[in-house]
Amino acid sequence: KVTELVLDNCRSSNGEIEGLNDSFKELEFLSMANVELTSLAKLPTLSKLRKLELSDNIISGGLEVLAERCPNLTYLNLSGNKIKDLGTVEALQNLKNLKSLDLFNCEITNLEDYRDSIFELLQQITYLDGFDQEDNEAPDSEDDDDEEGDEDDDDEEEDEAGPPGEYEEEDDEDDGGSDLGEGEEEEEVGLSYLMKEEIQ
Repeated sequence: KVTELVLDNCRSSNGEIEGLNDSFKELEFLSMANVELTSLAKLPTLSKLRKLELSDNIISGGLEVLAERCPNLTYLNLSGNKIKDLGTVEALQNLKNLKSLDLFNCEITNLEDYRDSIFELLQQITYLDGFDQEDNEAPDSEDDDDEEGDEDDDDEEEDEAGPPGEYEEEDDEDDGGSDLGEGEEEEEVGLSYLMKEEIQ
């Protein structure tokens, strides 16, 4: 009655994970990240599976297997695989319940209009690489998405403003007992700090 199974970093042989078979019928979450998986041909039928993590493998095609054996997938992570073109992804059209798809670090992300093309091709998905079509972030465990989002923005601004603050402290220390040799460095630090201020 296993519902969650994590096999990350196990080694697959001939593209299959030994022991992963049809007896895992109750699985709802399966993670096989970084297992050197080249193909999904040996994937057992897992009709209750909702989330499938396949990041950092060597999968380049054969995705039609997923619709046959895991028809109820809502989340699929294929980031870091060898997926290069839209034709490969087209096979996911039959996953009618798929809501979220990750293709980070796959060559396909370099295509022109990559996001638009995928949303057009897979009209059932809401989120691609963690963002919807309007670039809104997928809610993870945060309930109040908007508030979280605003806070995140503030954090980012603080982070950006962080380094100049550090430089200021360094300047103060140097002023205490500065050697002439360090004078030039100080000036550079001061300049880059001013420029950053202007940019912001």
